[in-house]
Amino acid sequence: MKPTPAGKSSRNPWPPSVPEFTLGVTGNIASGKSTVSGMLQELGATVIDSDLVYRELVGPGKPLLATLAARFGPDIIAADGTLDRPTLGAIVFSDAAALAALDRLTHPAVIAEVDRRLAAIPAGVVVLDAVKLIESGHADRCDAVWVVTTSPDEQVTRLMKRNTLSAVEARRRVAAQPPLTEKLARADLVIDNSGTIEQTREQVERAWQNLPPQATSVTAKGHHQHE
Repeated sequence: MKPTPAGKSSRNPWPPSVPEFTLGVTGNIASGKSTVSGMLQELGATVIDSDLVYRELVGPGKPLLATLAARFGPDIIAADGTLDRPTLGAIVFSDAAALAALDRLTHPAVIAEVDRRLAAIPAGVVVLDAVKLIESGHADRCDAVWVVTTSPDEQVTRLMKRNTLSAVEARRRVAAQPPLTEKLARADLVIDNSGTIEQTREQVERAWQNLPPQATSVTAKGHHQHE
């Protein structure tokens, strides 16, 4: 691993009292970070997916959902009481101030729940999968940060397919992402996900072998699944 960058956690990656190795995986929207995290889970890591945590926190009747409705209007709640993500997305990805407000409202709750889950995992490699890993400050809790990249055109294509968006809307969401330069500046490793799935897997498996041997050996004995 490289020397600890300025502003990054300086704790020893493998102190005897903290047997887990926390690996942050991030990248801009539709870059393939969840694909990489899935590969790491197959190798034995525990994955805490911040987007899944967020989805749980904005479930029907949850306080955070009410907070968002108060800020962005009742139309963001669907008839069945769930968050209407397309409606909320249309609001925040066309208005930078609205997107910043969404982050201010959601980040503290998501970070607190991720930290709770992280504290409950005693050993092995723990992956924090988060698109806003660095912007939220969660990168400071990680022993290493991997950034997943791909081309903007590929991001647009994936968004159109994954979220059933028009090309215009997909490009708007890609353009709303923060510059990749900040993420790359904090990266201990960059995973290029612009090629085939096999090429991405080769990079992940090679990087896995370079993690602290204590971390991967503990993980191999019996890993946890994400909550």
